[in-house]
Amino acid sequence: MRNRLFTILVTLAFTSCSCEPEDIASFAFKGMETVMGAGFMPSEEIRAIGRFQGMSVNLSQSTTDEEVESTIFLKLENGDPAILGNQPEILARKCAELYLKDFENSAEYQKITIQFLQSDPSDPKNIAMQEYTFDVKDF
Repeated sequence: MRNRLFTILVTLAFTSCSCEPEDIASFAFKGMETVMGAGFMPSEEIRAIGRFQGMSVNLSQSTTDEEVESTIFLKLENGDPAILGNQPEILARKCAELYLKDFENSAEYQKITIQFLQSDPSDPKNIAMQEYTFDVKDF
């Protein structure tokens, strides 16, 4: 009963308000950052330095032989080929540095992996990926 009431209230709030989709997305991102830590979502500064069209973050922890390895995966999609083609490892390091500076819980992770994904405009299934991994302690 409580879940049904909550669902009805949320539905009414979203259908009866004149909110812009950007406002709703901003609210969702703020809620996610409250749970994950400030700076979890990549900044617009990262988007701008590579002119990336899409950005996402995935946090991973794995255990092997009593050793815990934790990694931040920062996926940056469809950046400007002219920028990416000119020393992408330096751009990856700069993106890692900016992300780790903003993410308040970055010290809890051992590695950060920057993935540059480029999709072919004529065939979106055709994707090229470059991946660079850094130790968080080096920043």
